[in-house]
Amino acid sequence: MATVISFIIIFGLIVLAHELGHYLLGRKNGITVNEFFIGFGPTLFSFTKGGTKFSVKLFPIGGACLFEGETGNSLPPEAEVGEEKEAPIEPSEGSFLKASAGARFSTIVAGPIFNFLLAYLLGLIIIGNVGIDLPVLETIIPGGRFEAAGLKPGDVITQINNEKINLYRQITFFSLTSRGETLSITYERNGTENTVNITPAYIEAEGRYLFGINAYGAATKSEGLSIFKNAYYEVKFGMTSTLKSLKMLFQGRLTKDDVAGPLGMATIVGEVYESAKPQGISIVLISMLSIAMILSVNLGIMNLLPLPALDGGRLVFIILEIIRGKPVAPEKEGVVHLAGMIALVILMVFILFNDASRIVQNFMNG
Repeated sequence: MATVISFIIIFGLIVLAHELGHYLLGRKNGITVNEFFIGFGPTLFSFTKGGTKFSVKLFPIGGACLFEGETGNSLPPEAEVGEEKEAPIEPSEGSFLKASAGARFSTIVAGPIFNFLLAYLLGLIIIGNVGIDLPVLETIIPGGRFEAAGLKPGDVITQINNEKINLYRQITFFSLTSRGETLSITYERNGTENTVNITPAYIEAEGRYLFGINAYGAATKSEGLSIFKNAYYEVKFGMTSTLKSLKMLFQGRLTKDDVAGPLGMATIVGEVYESAKPQGISIVLISMLSIAMILSVNLGIMNLLPLPALDGGRLVFIILEIIRGKPVAPEKEGVVHLAGMIALVILMVFILFNDASRIVQNFMNG
């Protein structure tokens, strides 16, 4: 029950932030919001305020902010097949279609931006309580590649393959995603920077490549204005790791078992909750906030992908409108988004089935 409640709160929070971004910018731009809801399926409860119906629905796996005229122009409902078609209905005052391209663009992009802002706020809370894992080496495992390259405890990793390193997790991410390629690693010791080339070693027992260092870095307390800077590093890492993971997925370096939907995420929440519970309620709360921060960044990135039915796909049409000087016919755009929505539903069903199969297999294996 605790797992279910935690998942509902976490997922509801990030969806609420996303849809709130659309809602607030839509209202600011004079666009009428017909309905704002969290979840899908049957409505649990609702109320109407300011002309907008606010609802909470049964299944906490998404949400939407429905604008007036967002689906495009349509024929009058009495027009039937075979009859002479009338002219498209003129968009009403407050219609999404009647707003300027800039207003529509800002309204759509506000959803992902609010996810990033939520992640940043959560990062501030997390860092303010537990600190940040700076990229300082603590333990060098004897016989490992870092030891062979001459690195020592206390060295600070500053760059890997010309990528600025701010968190210890960035080093771990390079190890987790390595395919054995040689990496250029820059480190600082006593104020002097040095660069070495290191090829991680494949460890059969682990099934992956390792550097020969601790998997996790020690938390260092943040004070003063450094909290704001370090929270930015947290969000930045979430963005870059998500983009790199998507790239690996398209390259075939990740499999279906590396992808999780709502059911898989609920399982992860449960596992993290159970592992954190013996350490006390404060660690449980911080762990849940960490998951919420990561998922909020992921949701923001995923929605910005230029795919039909997603925010990014809708932004593409607005950009085309700005370039062409006129909008794409709403009917044509609607067909594209409908096709994208169907594909998205099929993908979600596949991911749900895959998550369920993985859970059953893990249960059968004990």
